[in-house]
Amino acid sequence: MTLNPAIMQSVEQLGYRVTVGDVSAQAGLEINLAQQGLLALASEAGGHLQVADSGEIVYLFPQNFRGILRNKYLQLRLKEWWESIWKVLFYLIRISFGIILFASILLMMVAIAIIVIAISSSRGDGDSRDSGGDGGIVFFPNFSSLFWIFYPNYDDNRYESPNRQTPRGDRSRSQMNFLEAIFSFLFGDGNPNYDLEERRWQEIGTVIRNNRGAVIAQQIAPYLDNVTRSNQESEDYILPVLARFNGYPQVSPQGEIIYYFPELQVTVQKSTKRSIASFLREKLYQFSQASSGQVLLAIGLGAFNFILALVLGSLLKEPEIVSQLGGLVAFVNSIYWVLLGYASAFLGIPFIRYFWVQWRNSNIESRNVQKQARAEVLDSADNILCQKIDYARQFAAQTVITDADITYSTEKDLLEQDIERSDKIDQEWQRRLDSK
Repeated sequence: MTLNPAIMQSVEQLGYRVTVGDVSAQAGLEINLAQQGLLALASEAGGHLQVADSGEIVYLFPQNFRGILRNKYLQLRLKEWWESIWKVLFYLIRISFGIILFASILLMMVAIAIIVIAISSSRGDGDSRDSGGDGGIVFFPNFSSLFWIFYPNYDDNRYESPNRQTPRGDRSRSQMNFLEAIFSFLFGDGNPNYDLEERRWQEIGTVIRNNRGAVIAQQIAPYLDNVTRSNQESEDYILPVLARFNGYPQVSPQGEIIYYFPELQVTVQKSTKRSIASFLREKLYQFSQASSGQVLLAIGLGAFNFILALVLGSLLKEPEIVSQLGGLVAFVNSIYWVLLGYASAFLGIPFIRYFWVQWRNSNIESRNVQKQARAEVLDSADNILCQKIDYARQFAAQTVITDADITYSTEKDLLEQDIERSDKIDQEWQRRLDSK
């Protein structure tokens, strides 16, 4: 069975001694999936099962279980190796678009210079003399300063105060070089909500845990997107939560429904309320995490590249010159449509993506407003809502399993455990006799 990385991470965060409810709430996983994953992890990593006198099961793992798995499975080692290789490959892919841009500009400038020189020399000596012999000279702009754009903060150093402080954690404005900025300008920086579902179920699990395993639907609604006008009254939107965490509905005497989750009420350590946002906020897309100076420079170079492509196209319309020059000019002529296509796409893709980002952000803002409104309803609860919350608290409970509650563990020999249990019983009887 494939081991679940989310379960392994939860085990580490919870101190290597967990229950199914602990992991399910921490990772936001289905109860059955968490149970199967813990059994698989315990089997493969040398974990132990501890059974409490109440029948609850605690899973105990060695703190070096990742090392045990790494030594045991070649597949895990290959996966870690591939992840490190992929980081390098993806970085090369990111900077390749900037390299292609500069190669395209340089190639077209050289081709244009060769064609212009050839056209000027073919005009005859008379035209050359009239021009003072300077007709064949082509002036190139000075690109020596372009070497600086490959360094992070190039534009910040040129256009901003040295006392400017970069926000902590904003890698784009403190470490992104210009070649990476070109990729960001073209394609953006990925989905900011790639982990939205993971965050959703983790926060829902935290809400249930904070309320000691018993909640009302309105407490979960700010973290869901499937809440509509049609299902708000029936509370059908809570069904996926019940299925995921093995929850049960309970009807109050007033006919109101609350939901409790027995398996999330069992833990190995007394938990305190964790701070959590009042609703699940989706992050907005950014057009680019590159700084404004890098974006402007990318636009300028893209426009310059496009103009060069148009100029080169007009010069290549004279086939006799192309056939006469051959070499580099013939090669550029053969890939001209590729160069023109790249120049057009370099400006066209960001242009289209800009409006796509605005459309996506408007939808995200709408969903955020709706979820925030549901959270505000909960904050200003009326009498009916308060009665539901009070009724839910009657089912709120927390079972903390300590070492004293353990009656059996695979960590020790069965005979040894029987002896220890007998000793504990004798000590308890002796303590009672001494107290009389």
